[in-house]
Amino acid sequence: MIEGNLLIELIQKASIKRDATQQDTNAYRLFNGFYEGAPGLVLDRYGPALVIMNHGEPGGYDQVIEEVVDWVLTHLQGLEAVLHKQRQHPQDGMKQGRLLAGERLPAVITEHGVNYALDLQLHQDASFYLDTRRLRRWLLDHLAGKRLLNTFAYTGSLGVAAGVGGATLVMQTDINPKYLHIAQRSWRLNQLPMDNYRGIAGDFFRVAGRLRADQRLFDCVILDPPFFSSTEAGTVDLLGETSRLVNKVRPLVAHQGWLVVINNALFRSGKDFMAELEGLCHSPYIAFEQMIHIPPDITGFPDTIIGQPPIDPAPFNHPTKIAILRLTRKDGRQ
Repeated sequence: MIEGNLLIELIQKASIKRDATQQDTNAYRLFNGFYEGAPGLVLDRYGPALVIMNHGEPGGYDQVIEEVVDWVLTHLQGLEAVLHKQRQHPQDGMKQGRLLAGERLPAVITEHGVNYALDLQLHQDASFYLDTRRLRRWLLDHLAGKRLLNTFAYTGSLGVAAGVGGATLVMQTDINPKYLHIAQRSWRLNQLPMDNYRGIAGDFFRVAGRLRADQRLFDCVILDPPFFSSTEAGTVDLLGETSRLVNKVRPLVAHQGWLVVINNALFRSGKDFMAELEGLCHSPYIAFEQMIHIPPDITGFPDTIIGQPPIDPAPFNHPTKIAILRLTRKDGRQ
């Protein structure tokens, strides 16, 4: 186990880089121990709160957590609360996290001028994924006047970014209605018109099937599935079935529309994922347009990186691999 003084040195070095590079957000990764010297330990800043996340064995960092808390409360300006979450703990309460400092957690963060509702104790995650920040920026910049379908929406931050960017319709679907309630809170926080918003709680395969049957079309469809899930209607497995999921939503993309494909499988190499996308692009109706890299507070910086992911994500820069495809239709339907 890493000694407390060494861990503090690593966190301090990492935090200096973050302070120097933050732009237009009060939510970012302060320290990524997977790459910066403390595997399994991640520190995320959400405005006035710090979330210490232990992804490893329960209690694995308990003997140094107190030192970390003392350091962050002393050195991080504006910090009012510290939450400790243990993803692998058998008790749900420890997965959701316990407050080590402060009395209240923030309910809102701001990124690129957009407000997002938070529930940092929603479950083992923190209700907001920091690694897709640049995709939210892309949606802000490209979705004006467009229709968006966000599948596996979770708490809907991608759809909210599109709405603030001027999308005329944002449809978000997830199997868990609790997540969609947070998405709707974010929508209202930004005073967006409710006539432009639809939230559908339901199984991906069934919802996509209904939309295909209704011949619905969208200018952009986001496919951001979990690593693995299984329901009566179908199974999601990101180690090798991206093409099957793409084919479920491809008929929903309007002529010259975008399909955003995200694969966050840690053990799926970037080379293999890219090869699968290239296989799809053998069709004259699908073209690879661009990849979106993950920001450096997530990946670490050249002088802070100590470790590497278990599987090479190149040509992507992180196991969260984001690709944007451009689709055309034989029928030219818009």
